[in-house]
Amino acid sequence: MSLKNKITAIQQAKGNRPLAVLTAYDYPTGRILDEAGVDLILVGDSLGMVVLGYPDTTHVTLDMMVHHTAAVARGVTNAIVIGDMPIHSYDTPDQAVESATKLVEAGADVIKLEGGIKQVEKVRAIVAAGIPVMGHHGMLPQRVLEEGGYKKKGKTEEESCAILEGALALQNAGCFSIVLESIVPELAEKITTELDIPTIGIGCKAANQKQTCDGEVAVITDVIGSYPWFVPPFATTRANVADDIKRAVKEYIGSIG
Repeated sequence: MSLKNKITAIQQAKGNRPLAVLTAYDYPTGRILDEAGVDLILVGDSLGMVVLGYPDTTHVTLDMMVHHTAAVARGVTNAIVIGDMPIHSYDTPDQAVESATKLVEAGADVIKLEGGIKQVEKVRAIVAAGIPVMGHHGMLPQRVLEEGGYKKKGKTEEESCAILEGALALQNAGCFSIVLESIVPELAEKITTELDIPTIGIGCKAANQKQTCDGEVAVITDVIGSYPWFVPPFATTRANVADDIKRAVKEYIGSIG
């Protein structure tokens, strides 16, 4: 299926079926997720923490993202591969197009960038260059140092209106979908209803609550339990890979000699 048809299928899923999105950072994970039937695979700048050991995503460079995007893309046949734009790789429209082009050349089908109204001209420039864009609004991890931590968004009327306005602006600029991160459930539902494009939520619903967005994205290490040192409160761990690895390694050590 062509990329254009894949994107059309993603957009047509809105209101019809939930979209499944997971992160991947290497070839085997990308291939496994693709074979399992995930709709979209995000090569997220979250790799800065769960792969490279940094305290947040602000240490991730474009070269890192190109390297990991290429690895994931080699294992993916059916899903849409999303290349995350790291901090300071899209400070201007021209730089945004240049960075997006490098990610596509590495194997990304589309790119994702963070921010609302201030990113509109950059989104338009990337779309005009023929590269599909996924937006990302609400809590923005790349601003964690500026904001002094990870904070739930949309708690005030003023903030809710600004986030909704930004989401609409991203849609009008040409985004084919948008990630909503860590905003209050009521606002996530409102944005999902008002937008024509699919919303992908993360941390936008309470425990055991129904989905507030058209799809859900999760960090693969949270899902499989391979990064036990920190798991976000909204994540659901469905395996315990870290303990399995420790057990296997201990068995290996015990088998030597």
